[in-house]
Amino acid sequence: MAEIKRLRPGVRLSGASVYGDTVYLAGQVAEDPSVDIAGQTKQILATIDSILAEAGTDKTKLLTIQIWLTDMKYFAEMNAVYDAWVPKGNTPCRACVESKLATPKYLVEIGGIAAI
Repeated sequence: MAEIKRLRPGVRLSGASVYGDTVYLAGQVAEDPSVDIAGQTKQILATIDSILAEAGTDKTKLLTIQIWLTDMKYFAEMNAVYDAWVPKGNTPCRACVESKLATPKYLVEIGGIAAI
């Protein structure tokens, strides 16, 4: 049986869990939520890049992405940042929904699953 490895463990959650050749990303939010949707999205995607590197993989190995927006009015702005980041030819499956987040200062949260 494969070992479970926790990346960036905290009191409530880990940034990611690695099991076998799969990385399960927790929903990531911006470190500085005082910025606009583009700024929050950039921060989150940089965090995802960092966690994936720590796990020994990268965004070309993403299998699926889930995006939660507090309001669909941010959809186009978030997509502009996401589209510039996502690797062409290696786009993962994706879902994007409108949802309340745990704290009103967050406008977007992004999670996903990647292969190693």
